[in-house]
This record gives sequence, C-alpha cells and structure tokens, in this order.
Amino acid sequence: MLKIRLSETIKKAPWFFTIEPYLRQQDNPVSSHPEAREPRIVPLVIMDYGSVRSRLKQMRYEGLKDYLIGTLWEMHISAKSIRNNPYSGEKTLDAETRAELEAYAKSLGIAEIGYTKVNPHHIFRGFRILYGNAMVFAIEMDKAKIKGAPNMESFKEVFRTYYQVGLTVNKVAEWLRERGFNAHAGPAGGGDVNYIPVASVAGLGVAGQNGLLITRDNGPRVRLAAVYTDIENLPFSQENPHGWVRDYCETCNLCVEKCPADAIYVETKTLADGGPAFIDHTSCAGPFSNDNGCTLCIKHCPFSYADYDKLKARFEEKHEKKT
Repeated sequence: MLKIRLSETIKKAPWFFTIEPYLRQQDNPVSSHPEAREPRIVPLVIMDYGSVRSRLKQMRYEGLKDYLIGTLWEMHISAKSIRNNPYSGEKTLDAETRAELEAYAKSLGIAEIGYTKVNPHHIFRGFRILYGNAMVFAIEMDKAKIKGAPNMESFKEVFRTYYQVGLTVNKVAEWLRERGFNAHAGPAGGGDVNYIPVASVAGLGVAGQNGLLITRDNGPRVRLAAVYTDIENLPFSQENPHGWVRDYCETCNLCVEKCPADAIYVETKTLADGGPAFIDHTSCAGPFSNDNGCTLCIKHCPFSYADYDKLKARFEEKHEKKT
C-alpha cells in the first residue's frame, strides 16, 4: 500500500505560520526564485518517518513536548508580529545601537551574528519574506549533550535550541520595532529560507560534508534563524574566511562513515537549481525520527569539539608537506 508522506506533499506551512495573512497594503515582500528549493518542515518529517512507539516515547520525555509546542507557537508569533512594525521610515542603524542590539542578542544566548542580503534562490519555493536584508543568528547546542547522541538528552537539546532561537529572534525583532525599525523574525523548525547558504554568505561558516553549517566557535553544533529588516546600512559580509573547511571535509569524511543510514554523499551532488546536495534527506529521515534525532554527523565532526585555529594549522601543515 502506497503511503502518503506529508513532508513530501505539503510544501507550504499552515497559513498561521506564514506572513501572508498579516501583510498590509504598504508591504512589498520578497518572493522566492522560481527555481528555488522546496521546503522541508521538520515536524512533518518526524510524523512521516517516526514510528508510533518512538513518538510516544519522545512525548513522554520531560520538557520535550513543551519545546515542540513552544517552537510552533514562536513560528506563529514570527508571522503575526509583523503587524507590529512601526513604519516610521527609520532605516539607518547607528553603530551604538547596533552594538546594543548585538549585546542584547548575546544576552539571550546567541553565539554568533552575521549580516547579508538574502538571495531569492535561498528563499524556499512558494515562500516570501518581508524584507531582503538579514541579521543571521546562531545558537549553540550543548557540547556535552551532543556528545551523548543519540539519546533523549541530545534529542531534547535539538528541540531546546529550535525553541530558543525562535524565541530569541522574536525578541530581537520586537526590540528593533520598539526603536522605530521594521522587522520580520524568521522562525526555526521550518523557516522561510534555507538558513545554511544564507548564513554562509553572511560569513558565519560554510556547509560541511554533512550539509550543516560549520562555524568557527561551535562547528555544526548550532541552530540558525534570522531577522529580516529594511535597515539599509547593516555591515553585510564581503567575504567568507572559512572556505578551507570544505577541503578539510574531503580529507576527513568521519560523518560519512558514522552515518547509520549512509545518507551523506561522499561526493556532493548538484541539483537542478545549480545548488549542492550533501545528503539524501529521505534516508536521513528514518534514524532522525526513530533514534532520538540521531545527530551522529554533528557528534563525530571534529569541529564540534576541537579548536578551530589548531585544526586549520594542522590541515595547512599537512597540505604544505604534500605539495
């Protein structure tokens, strides 16, 4: 019997998770490119590929249900709160206020911040964002909990950070509105854009062999979200200093070896839109849904624990010896 996969058939988030019902006449949202990628909504993936037993076990775990419900609620707030935009005409952020903004975000648990203009190819097909300039935020997943993956503590940490970064970008967006700026908080757990290439263009890292963003301070142990705004003078990244990480990944391949589903490609594939495909998402969905979020590709990545500069120095030394 053919099973209908919700995550493969439902390509739009429910209306109350999108900005569409809350747009006003003066809004001019940015649409996705016609050849942009289709989205994957994480809760639907878990429903599709997770066994009934695993879902019941997960929902009994203390705090996990609250994080799941909280993540969905923050997704709704992200969309609905665009009605709070002041439309004051303020589009210039002075250095002092930006420093206050970054300090506020970090007080909420944000580890890294980057700025970029969003490429419409990186907006999921059929979605729109309110503004084309982005503040990109990364929040750290706890090192000790990820080391224990796959278990309930690591799975809970995955959804804690989904919830926490969604809550944080909503708070940052409201902080901006209170100071006269317009903002649209991009949620986690099923956002409007593909955060990994957006964060890469913002200079926060690059996609590793596992397809996840490898950052300087926390490797792939991060969850991403963004705040879109019409502020015009953000310090947009002009270069990405992390390109060497891709060369490192090609000599490492630990994530490929440790993946229980053989879902990570040894050689990155190219999709019809010209972008890279790092993993077979259908193969990945099984252990992710049934084995406490799996997370082995993060757990075994050297960048999750080792010092970034030391890894780079050792890699460059070996490369120089070979040449």
